[in-house]
Amino acid sequence: MRSGTLWRKDVVVASEQRYPDVADARVILADGTAFTARVAGRDPGTNVVALLLDGSPDPAPLSASEPQPGALALAFGADEGGISARLGVVHSVGPAWHSRAGGRIDRRITLDITVTPREEGGPVLDAGGGLLGISTLGPRGRVLVIPASTVEAVLEPLISKGRVERGWHGLALQPVLVPEALQTKAGQSRGLMIMRVAKDSPAARANLHAGDILVAIADESVTSLAMLARHLEPDSVGKPLELRLVRADKPLSIQVTVGIRPAS
Repeated sequence: MRSGTLWRKDVVVASEQRYPDVADARVILADGTAFTARVAGRDPGTNVVALLLDGSPDPAPLSASEPQPGALALAFGADEGGISARLGVVHSVGPAWHSRAGGRIDRRITLDITVTPREEGGPVLDAGGGLLGISTLGPRGRVLVIPASTVEAVLEPLISKGRVERGWHGLALQPVLVPEALQTKAGQSRGLMIMRVAKDSPAARANLHAGDILVAIADESVTSLAMLARHLEPDSVGKPLELRLVRADKPLSIQVTVGIRPAS
C-alpha cells in the first residue's frame, strides 16, 4: 500500500521514490471506491509519479497556500488501518532548490512532523485547508513538501510524454579544490572535476575530457552540482552554453549544446 493524492479528476500523484516499478495499479479512494489506474509518467527529479484513472470524481477544490514558518500543517496518508493524519508545524521555508536528480523544487518547505514511507506522497494542508503540496521524505528522514506549484509544473509533461525532459551534458562530476597554483587563473578556489564523459553525449562532442575542472557556466561561477542543475532546466535543451574550464594548467572556454537527458 502506498499513499497518493487525487490531484484532479482521473489523475493521482504520488511519491516517485516510493512507487514500485509497475505499469498498472489499483487505486482506492478515501470513500472506498476502487479504480484501475496506469502509470502515465515518472519524474525522479521532483519525486512525482502521475497515475491516470477512468471515471474518478472531481476532488474537493483546494487553493494552493503559501507556507509560513510556525504554521500548523496536516499531512494525510494511508496505512493498514485506513486514512492517517499527522499534525505538526512548518519548520522552515526557503527559496527554490534543485534535487540531486536535477529537478527544480519551487520552495524548500520542511515540516516538524513524522511521516512513514507508506504515508509519503499524501496531501499536506495548512490550518485553513489550503494545499501546500504532497509530502516526501528527504535526506536524513526529514519530511519535506513538494509544493503544489511544482506538481502542477511537471504534471502535463508526465501525462503527455511520460517524463520531464531536462537538459544534459553527459558529465559525471565531483566537487574539488582547484589546485592552488591554478586558482588565480581559474578565479576561484573550488570547481567540479569531470570524472567521466558519457559516450556520444554533448560533452563528448564538444571534446571535454576526464580531469578537466569546470569552474563557470555562462560567466557564473559553479562550485556545486546544484548550481549546475540550474542551467539544465527543460527550457535549456538545444541551447548553447559556454563552459569555462581548467585543463592541465591552462584555462579555456568550450561551447556545449545542451541535449536531452536520457530516460535511463
